[in-house]
Amino acid sequence: MATSQVETVTTGADKAKLFAAVAIVLASIAGFYLLGKQGPLIQWGVLLLGLVLAVAVFLVSEHGRQFVGFASDAWREVKKVVWPTRKETLQMTGYVFAFVVVMALFLWFTDKTLEWVLYDLILGWRK
Repeated sequence: MATSQVETVTTGADKAKLFAAVAIVLASIAGFYLLGKQGPLIQWGVLLLGLVLAVAVFLVSEHGRQFVGFASDAWREVKKVVWPTRKETLQMTGYVFAFVVVMALFLWFTDKTLEWVLYDLILGWRK
């Protein structure tokens, strides 16, 4: 089953909207630092207002509408997920811890065995 991808052509207006959104973000960051003497309330107000305005400009562009569509589709898929119960979660966590302990013991035993074979039997360093 072949799916076809539909690509939309970005118009000059959409490019201008994206450029404007980036410019607004940069201007709000610059305003935050330039208004340092006005107090933190003014600084944060300018920054937050600029960011909200930039998001609004972005959302009216074609890329913004595609992002909103993607986000709504992703949220719809997340709602379909069947999450494990508390009991299942605790059981799986127990299995993982038990596996970690068994692997740690196995690796320790393997390390000590190789150490004994190499240093005691082959090289004879420990006598």
